[in-house]
Amino acid sequence: MINEKDLEMIPEAPKHEPEPCSLVLGRFQPFHRGHVALIEWAYEQKESSHLRIVIGSANRPQTPENPWSWEERKEMIENWKKKVHPKWNIEIIAIPDINDPPRWVEHATRYHGKSGLLLTSDKETQKLYEKSKWKTKFFQLEKREKYEGWRVRETCKMLSTVKEKDSVKQILLETIPEAVIEWLMEKDHLSRLPFLGPNVEHVG
Repeated sequence: MINEKDLEMIPEAPKHEPEPCSLVLGRFQPFHRGHVALIEWAYEQKESSHLRIVIGSANRPQTPENPWSWEERKEMIENWKKKVHPKWNIEIIAIPDINDPPRWVEHATRYHGKSGLLLTSDKETQKLYEKSKWKTKFFQLEKREKYEGWRVRETCKMLSTVKEKDSVKQILLETIPEAVIEWLMEKDHLSRLPFLGPNVEHVG
């Protein structure tokens, strides 16, 4: 068990607080089709010149729940954007966890800027930001259970030892965009999954 006090604040907050912006928050472990739906909706709803995508849990050690670093998750999103929406104006940043929900918005503001517009599919996150006087818009994600992060990770884990790449890709296409699958397979980022912990990760 990791002591929250032992978590480093990585990356560090920028020296100058960013300008207010339209935001999407997520862990993106991995970046899947549920995230795609949220971000494509958010880009249409944004009220600033660009959309700021915020990657959470940037300072978490590698575990079954957090198999990819924030830099790797940023690469996933960038590869998807390059292939699908190359002209979109998107900024991607990362924020470390503090595991203190009441203080989260205050902490996160140092990284993503003061009250702009939060675009989210998570009710609890929406409540936290509204308490801090942010404007929010809620996205009703269809087939939410299908896109729960732990389900997607477990599928990736089960397929991590399958040698037939076309079969792996065909199955993963149900929940992960093609550009991300290609990145995962090219970089061999599935092979680590069986070695990160228990056979079944905690979901409750």
